[in-house]
Amino acid sequence: MTALVRIRDLHKTYRRGPETVDVLRGIDLDIAQGDFVALMGPSGSGKTTLLNLIGGLDSPTAGSIEIAGQHIEKMRSGELAHWRSQNVGFVFQFYNLMPTLTAQKNVELPLLLTPLNAAQRRRNAEIALQLVGLADRARHRPNELSGGQQQRVAIARAIVSDPTLLICDEPTGDLDRASAEEVLGLLQQLNREHGKTIVMVTHDPKAAEYATHTLHLDKGVLVEQAA
Repeated sequence: MTALVRIRDLHKTYRRGPETVDVLRGIDLDIAQGDFVALMGPSGSGKTTLLNLIGGLDSPTAGSIEIAGQHIEKMRSGELAHWRSQNVGFVFQFYNLMPTLTAQKNVELPLLLTPLNAAQRRRNAEIALQLVGLADRARHRPNELSGGQQQRVAIARAIVSDPTLLICDEPTGDLDRASAEEVLGLLQQLNREHGKTIVMVTHDPKAAEYATHTLHLDKGVLVEQAA
């Protein structure tokens, strides 16, 4: 399969007072179009840093990140923000839903940056909510939904713009096992049936079983790759 993500000699260094901390140390990685990758490793191994770099939320100290033929490490902040809005959907551990908005209005939020009119935004949000099995909860606010339902709304919001890539940071970390399996099954469905490329950070080996590949980081180095 064609590589959607190509990473070469990727480094990320932070300054903490007088100290320099090397978080990522020379990562080389290809992620194929249509892959579902689980990224695992101990705390502090660089998982979230790598995820943020792939999603364009941060910039590398050195190295290259090529996604769908575009070198995002060369983009300026405004250009990168536009690229993210067009190409990446984000799912976080704590949902990040607006508490005063209904599920439908939360899902519509990314579409406010597009030329779509109100009716088109509403229709696209309805389709996304139907895809995640929550069409009947469109008018409910987050506090009227379970944790698993809130995360499914967050996934609907992530896919409503039909992004190239889904970035998921511990998407089941705040859920009970039954809700976690429901969310993971949905991500697997989006991967298998809709061709979404997914990169997911998780600490849970059971969650990683839903992925097509597992990557292991330790001290900023890719130490193992298993199918």
